[in-house]
Amino acid sequence: MSETMNYEAAAYTALGTPRERVALPAATFDGTVNMPVMHQAVKAQLANMRQGTHSTKTRGLVVGGNQKPWKQKGTGRARQGSTRAPHFVGGGTVFGPRPRGYEQKVPRQIKALARKSALNARAREDSVFVIDRFTYDTIKTSQIVQLLARLEVSHKKTLILTDGVKNNVYMSSRNLPNVVVQPYSDASTYDILWSDVVLVEAGAIGQELAPMSEKAGEKLKVKRPASKKPVKAEKATAAPKKKTAAKKAAPKAASKAAAEKAPAKKAAAPKAAAKKAPAKKAAPKKKEK
Repeated sequence: MSETMNYEAAAYTALGTPRERVALPAATFDGTVNMPVMHQAVKAQLANMRQGTHSTKTRGLVVGGNQKPWKQKGTGRARQGSTRAPHFVGGGTVFGPRPRGYEQKVPRQIKALARKSALNARAREDSVFVIDRFTYDTIKTSQIVQLLARLEVSHKKTLILTDGVKNNVYMSSRNLPNVVVQPYSDASTYDILWSDVVLVEAGAIGQELAPMSEKAGEKLKVKRPASKKPVKAEKATAAPKKKTAAKKAAPKAASKAAAEKAPAKKAAAPKAAAKKAPAKKAAPKKKEK
């Protein structure tokens, strides 16, 4: 898709103070969004990130198995020459993965077109913000946090593109999981499409914004996004636990009656046993010789 358009972006200072909107350079932001080219560039970059160190052993590489597991004839079983054959447990792997390279080469012009298309895609969504100049003298994560809070993009994946290497900006944001800082010239198509919001330093796109005198405002509280935890369903056995007073009294009365009857039965039991017990026979007297 290609539509000649003139894009504008909201401009801010490094402390988050809004400025007048800035026109984005027409050479880059001309409305070109080429989906197949972006797909090719992203696929190549992800493939080039693979190490390709996966490896399996064939039957020639597995240790052992030099002796026949059983003799050739007479056992009734199929003849086997090694226990390291693929159909044995612990045997080799057939056509398994071997170390190889996944590198894909993309022409330089296609890379440039894909990167341009990704920037235009973010500009169409009004997700490109211009920062006049990053002049951080110290390394403080709170500076980046407050900037994102004033732009209302604290909980979005943010890509910050600086004019050259800005070590203080990079060190201030490396503890933030959803923020990536790179020089504008190093940003790839994948990095731009990964982000939800792109912050570009004015000098990186050829814009010169006059410095603006300002003071750091009050710190904004950044709330963490609420974690979506599944609500546990109440157990079905919880309802039957509630019993009325009458139901509670009935089991107690029954238990008392059973307790009163139990001793009488136990007392009668020994008497019956005494009646039924047979009298012992007297031992026969030995006859005197």
